Amino acid sequence: MNVVTRFAPSPTGFLHIGGARTALFNWLFARHHGGTYLLRIEDTDRARSTAEAIEAIHDGLSWLGLEGDAPAVSQSAQAPRHAEVAMQLVEAGAAYRCYLSDAELESIREKARAEGKPVRSPWRDRTDRPDAAFVVRMKMPDDGVMTIEDAVQGSVTVQHAQLDDMVILRADGSPTYMLAVVVDDHDMGVTHVIRGDDHLNNAFRQTMVYRGMGWDVPVFAHIPLIHGADGAKLSKRHGALGVDAYRDMGFLPDAMVNYLLRLGWSHGDEEIISREDAMAWFGLDRVGKAPARFDMDKLADINSHYLRAMDDGELWALVAPLVTPTSPNAEERVTKLMPLLKERAKTHKDIAAAAGFLVHDGAPEIQEDAAGLLDENAVANLHKLLGDLPEGPWEAEALQTFLKDWLAENGLKMKDIGLPLRAALTGTKQSPSIVDVMAALGPEEAAGRIRKTCKI
Repeated sequence: MNVVTRFAPSPTGFLHIGGARTALFNWLFARHHGGTYLLRIEDTDRARSTAEAIEAIHDGLSWLGLEGDAPAVSQSAQAPRHAEVAMQLVEAGAAYRCYLSDAELESIREKARAEGKPVRSPWRDRTDRPDAAFVVRMKMPDDGVMTIEDAVQGSVTVQHAQLDDMVILRADGSPTYMLAVVVDDHDMGVTHVIRGDDHLNNAFRQTMVYRGMGWDVPVFAHIPLIHGADGAKLSKRHGALGVDAYRDMGFLPDAMVNYLLRLGWSHGDEEIISREDAMAWFGLDRVGKAPARFDMDKLADINSHYLRAMDDGELWALVAPLVTPTSPNAEERVTKLMPLLKERAKTHKDIAAAAGFLVHDGAPEIQEDAAGLLDENAVANLHKLLGDLPEGPWEAEALQTFLKDWLAENGLKMKDIGLPLRAALTGTKQSPSIVDVMAALGPEEAAGRIRKTCKI
């Protein structure tokens, strides 16, 4: 079988986490089988679909590297085809024209609800055609059962008597979702429909459309939804944001893909999984049946792994726009300290925040909690150190030896000089090793900062 999957979002908002994971699973399944991954924009709800949302979906997929293998299909553009199939279903006896008025339909619905039965229109068995508006309904079986062998959920069965005679074509000639999705999937050659399990009930109704047309029914795979860490349905308070929001928070696309992959899918105890390994290992048999739980801390941990693995130059390219460097030596200083800055960071925004003292020349702005470190004794010790600093160039190992010997010669401890020196050079109480900071700044800049900060 030539595997064809699709991701079919509705453009009524951003590309949310659940949608991004669905796209990823479809992309991986197609890649694993050497197949095709397609994109369809389900924009039949014209009132809620927006050009901005379509752009946001494409932007999010592009950032994650999950663009389709062919130009995206617009569902609304296929409306004539959908209507054509609806009438073919009528001619085949699998659907019928229904001329019920709104009042008549409401009466039938109330009676069906009271009796616990599905909606059945009296027009399903009539052949006359009034000169009036009509909808097209599927003619669902009254007896028997339908079983779907779902690739994730397993064998699922429903009674035919539970299925309403659903509308597939409205009175204005527009298709409903239930018809459009089946026609589009068939025409696009989709072999595997991988989507959220909130669509599981739809699969039974959509199967009737496939059967009515004599088309092959695709393999269904319904993935459990994502919940918050507290087990409740995922909402904005849990992190149900658009993927663009995570990009803006500083998360890397490869980290996001890795995290989404592990939301409901596993490969032994592997936590860090490259795209290449994911494509090689991915299978629907490893998708769990229980809802996955979104954990922002876990996402941050995975992101920090990818951050540490990044090339220092590539990482500087992400950091630079956030710090607006003014020193010609900014890139050299930051990349020199990057291995240490990475260790403390969850995102590149953390690096930008920590590297501020490196990208400008001159005395740093002293943070309030660091100002008290520069008391009279501390300034006196820094004054003495300033006169004894070795000439450059500076290397961390040699500086470490110098400071150790200098402290011993002057009867001081590292605590007597370390924190004040950090405050004078960085303006903060916390930074990478002060020896590494000195080496990154160099003798001229370091000495100049000590003089200006301490007013020596």
